Amino acid sequence: MTKSTQKSNWKSRLHEVIYEADTPAGRLFDVVLLIVIIISIIFVMLESVEWIDKEYHDFLNTTEWIITILFTLEYLARIVSVKNPKKYIFSFYGIIDLLSTIPKYLSLFLVGSHHLVALRALRLLRIFRILKLTRYIGESTNFVRSLKASKAKISVFLFAVVILCVILGTVMYLVEGNSDSGFTSIPRSVYWAIVTLTTVGYGDIAPATPLGQLIASLIMIMGYGIIAVPTGIVTSEMTKIRKHEVQINTQSCPNCLEDKHKDNAIFCHKCGNKLNP
Repeated sequence: MTKSTQKSNWKSRLHEVIYEADTPAGRLFDVVLLIVIIISIIFVMLESVEWIDKEYHDFLNTTEWIITILFTLEYLARIVSVKNPKKYIFSFYGIIDLLSTIPKYLSLFLVGSHHLVALRALRLLRIFRILKLTRYIGESTNFVRSLKASKAKISVFLFAVVILCVILGTVMYLVEGNSDSGFTSIPRSVYWAIVTLTTVGYGDIAPATPLGQLIASLIMIMGYGIIAVPTGIVTSEMTKIRKHEVQINTQSCPNCLEDKHKDNAIFCHKCGNKLNP
């Protein structure tokens, strides 16, 4: 076996362990990674508690440095194990992995920046790969596809809601403007309309006149119906997608990092590169 072949096999094996969750080694790697991420986040949260930081500062700091170094080595291993490192570096997970690693190094120059390691929580999104069980990955993929397919309808809907809030806010300003209820301007009244229509209801502004209270009641009832519209749009798209649903696994292409391949796929459906056996 030549050195180039040995190197190729080594990188292929490393790629399989780091990027895929279909093998025992890959699944174990991802489980350990998630546990370390959770521990790191818990330690950062505990460090923000004054008495805990005062008593265990050295331990928490040392542990965080060890975890940061491990994540740095993992980040480098991910770059080394792919044929096109730029694909990983500028991918969503690649950027998240980098952002979750550098805060501790920045703390050497910027005091307090190490708390940004809480961004590591985003790395927990990889749990969908660990829980693979096709069903979870398929559902998450279908949900993203449904959102993309619904973006035009949802955009029109949101634009209509904004116009409605402007109109309702203006009406409430005309009705409540002369009272001391807090509707001091149209922008402030529009803010109230948005808060009320979305059923958030901070309570910092409230109508005082009977007519204003009647309009507010109608807006609150309307809000329940409006909230359901985007859900219905996305659900409709998901129903359409399920009719053409196929099973996928976590096999990751060593070249382009595409990981939504059909079961038993031999070549990447995106770039045509041969997948790891």
